[in-house]
Amino acid sequence: MELSGAQILVQSLKDEGVEYIFGYPGGAVLHLYDAIFQQDAVKHILVRHEQGATHAADGYARATGKPGVVLVTSGPGATNAVTGIATAYMDSIPMVIISGQVPSPVIGSDAFQEVDMVGITRPCVKHNFLVKDVTKLAETVKKAFYVATTGRPGPVVVDIPKDITDPNIKVPYKYPKKVVMRSYQPAVSGDKEQIKKAVELLLDARKPVIYSGGGVVLGEASAELIDFSKLLGFPVTNTLMGLGAYPATDKQFIGMLGMHGTYEANMAMHESDVIIAVGARFDDRVTGKLDMFCPYAKIIHIDIDPASIAKTVKVDVPIVGDVKNVLQHMISLLKDHKDYKNKPQKKALEAWWQQIAEWQAVDCLAFDRGSELIKPQYVIEQLYEVTKGNAYVTSDVGQHQMWAAQYYKFDKPRRWINSGGLGTMGFGLPAAIGVKLAFPDAEVACVTGEASIQMCIQELSTALQYKTPIKIINLNNRYMGMVRQWQEFSYESRYSHSYMDTIPEFVKLAEAYGHVGMRIDKPEQVRGALEEAFALKDRTVFLDIMTDRTENVYPMIEAGKGHHDMKLRVATGTTTDRELA
Repeated sequence: MELSGAQILVQSLKDEGVEYIFGYPGGAVLHLYDAIFQQDAVKHILVRHEQGATHAADGYARATGKPGVVLVTSGPGATNAVTGIATAYMDSIPMVIISGQVPSPVIGSDAFQEVDMVGITRPCVKHNFLVKDVTKLAETVKKAFYVATTGRPGPVVVDIPKDITDPNIKVPYKYPKKVVMRSYQPAVSGDKEQIKKAVELLLDARKPVIYSGGGVVLGEASAELIDFSKLLGFPVTNTLMGLGAYPATDKQFIGMLGMHGTYEANMAMHESDVIIAVGARFDDRVTGKLDMFCPYAKIIHIDIDPASIAKTVKVDVPIVGDVKNVLQHMISLLKDHKDYKNKPQKKALEAWWQQIAEWQAVDCLAFDRGSELIKPQYVIEQLYEVTKGNAYVTSDVGQHQMWAAQYYKFDKPRRWINSGGLGTMGFGLPAAIGVKLAFPDAEVACVTGEASIQMCIQELSTALQYKTPIKIINLNNRYMGMVRQWQEFSYESRYSHSYMDTIPEFVKLAEAYGHVGMRIDKPEQVRGALEEAFALKDRTVFLDIMTDRTENVYPMIEAGKGHHDMKLRVATGTTTDRELA
């Protein structure tokens, strides 16, 4: 079979099992778009901005575990995609981004819409390719998917000059069944001796904590994490990216840790004598000031990426390997251990749980339930109840993101879809579209704020075109909320350019895009509005919820503080809405 470069690319995507490709056309990729037009196996989703394409593909990938695929043109099309590529890179999300490039003969001549996409993306991709030979295109596509989905996942860019896709040049086509890359051989099984050493350390622990991250979700290791935790009876905390890997409603779960984590999770980490980090990378939002982090603990660290181990925190037992395989091995060793029935240290563990119960009694997530204003925490609680905890929840970035993480109890992996590492405003709406395309019968909610939603609001048009009825929960406090909170705490309440004094009437805007808009002003309206919105199964609904603009996210670890030094909620101050505005 002889095909043109454009046909080879499309056929390669078919052979790879790609369902959707998210993109936006332009001159350098018109040959590719013509090839897409002549088939219907790979469905193209036309976004309204290339950043929206990357976030939609990212949301699809996070929810399904399959790689998201993006197609953009050269120049501004490619550069518009960079934010979404970096977002996926920071959170280790498998994506393949196909970017058009100017014809090979004029590369380097500052041709119309030319940028060095390989050079620009090199710091924020797992790998990238510039295709120079049409006969190598199919193999390159196979390599791209292989690299993106194995080891520690991540985005891979394939930059294709326009002449490589010329419909008049045809070459034999054969898609490789597999590829071998000598320089890339990710570890799968952890070192047996290190695993044995880790098990012995865990069984001798008196104040242990299981600290799990996004690697458990990405590695499809949630079931193993649950079995492992139940065998040991240890407390479990999740990172922001790891939420849902361990059920939030389980009694062993002590909440999210980190900057806005629970008091009990952060204090348990600080006082622990043994910590096992599973698929977590000791992000600065978790550790706080490094020289104060877990001063009494021996640390076991399991990660598939050797570069992540001991990168920021010294560990005592490093284990490089796939978390699913390593946990399975550990479970087997625990069950076969000759002293397992006498261990872990049962009396010490009972005392440890008593101490954790005292920290839990602080009730660090309490808020004013008698307020006449809508509290954002209450909205998330009601969202959880209305959806029975089964929704896919995407978010943008800011206070609303943290409230969603704190108050929506995720019991399953891949239900919490957010930009953790890069913190990308504008992520939530297109990501929700990607999730809804993957799971058309599921409830999908985008929790956002009036600042974030405007970053990619044009994707409301995409939602209409492709009939993805999502529910947008806009926690509208007329501020860039997290910026305002930091300004209140660290800049003596000098609210420099964080007040959103001119924002659209979102109900009218939603209606202009062909959707349903609702405005909610009082706490007693929240539950009914959510029920009404989710009852509209075939419509996207934009709920503009006017929340208390003075509300802050607690707990909070301020910059330069240790992870055990948290700012907790205090009695309501005297600041009024008028003073804030």
